[in-house]
Amino acid sequence: QVRLVESGGGLVQAGGSLRVSCVASAITFSRYVMGWYRQIPGKQRELVAQITETGSADYADSVKGRFTISRDSGKNTVYLQMDSLKVEDTAVYYCNARRSSILKLNYWGQGTQVTVSS
Repeated sequence: QVRLVESGGGLVQAGGSLRVSCVASAITFSRYVMGWYRQIPGKQRELVAQITETGSADYADSVKGRFTISRDSGKNTVYLQMDSLKVEDTAVYYCNARRSSILKLNYWGQGTQVTVSS
């Protein structure tokens, strides 16, 4: 059974940093595009950052220059380093794993809350 388990969320002051992690199991990690999404109540889930099988990363405009996504295939883990956090970054952050060539292989974690206080 595929599992994506996020950790590292919490409460931080604006301007601070936080790193969230996602450990994947029961997938061939190196074959998956890994992504971080976030969602605020009442709004659609939005892509924050993703990293391809070969390590190419893309970011939402709102987080460029502040967030860094990385992956460690030896640990089946994807990270999101969040620096210079803003109040508007407050959301539940979800890990996603998908095969770019097989649409049905698309998995989600349970989410981790990130709260940025002013």
